[in-house]
Amino acid sequence: MEPGLEELMPRLLPVGDCDLTEDFDPTVPPRTPQEYLKRVQIEAARCPDVVVAQIDPRKLKKKPTVNISISGCQPAPEGYSPTLKWQQQQVANFSAVRQSLNKHRNHWRSQHLDSNVTMPKSEDEEGWKKFCLGERVYSEIDALSDNENLGIDYMKVGFPPLLSIVSRMNQATVTSVLEYLISWFGEKKFTPELGRWLYALLACLEKPLLPEAHSLIRQLARRCSEVRALEESKNEEQISALNLIICLVSRYFDQRDLADEPS
Repeated sequence: MEPGLEELMPRLLPVGDCDLTEDFDPTVPPRTPQEYLKRVQIEAARCPDVVVAQIDPRKLKKKPTVNISISGCQPAPEGYSPTLKWQQQQVANFSAVRQSLNKHRNHWRSQHLDSNVTMPKSEDEEGWKKFCLGERVYSEIDALSDNENLGIDYMKVGFPPLLSIVSRMNQATVTSVLEYLISWFGEKKFTPELGRWLYALLACLEKPLLPEAHSLIRQLARRCSEVRALEESKNEEQISALNLIICLVSRYFDQRDLADEPS
């Protein structure tokens, strides 16, 4: 250290050279105050002035920042904008579902899962997409074979968001799975399997929202409005499902700038 800097940083515990015995060993625990202070001096002298952390970029799976867009949703197609009464009713129903889930969470968590249900680990993105959507939707297979029609193969059609399943998911897992499905929805079409899981995950999402969850649900609402605006066949059932998600994000989770204007 330069002499000038030494004057700007006065020692809180000035220690001069200690008179130590010839058998002083800095590797063993100090026996006297003088040996302790000498050992501190030796360790401080060995510390480098600059330390560079070695970071493995492969372990950085997520971006450390959260981008929150302030852009709104695209309006509903003409004649398909939900009424205010309908939106208020959906919010009331959703609130009741959340209260029931919270009240009985411990009960459902204690229920045994069927032997064919193996929940993926939280960080297994592809595993969760297949678990929720099924191999058929995930692989974009349009029809089931005759053999598959004989019974329900949940690996093919996806596991529904059963209370015994979602009650076992902590908030980190809920947020991660929501992120995985929204990412998938960003490039794929809306399906009933996706809609059921998005509704269930929103029901499990705790308030107040963390920044990451806040960004995710806004992204979800905007994507729903984009798909709704491009819906050429005007499938009323699908538009209603998209309206529902936009309604819950905007009116239950207080993202009012994304809300549909009542028709």
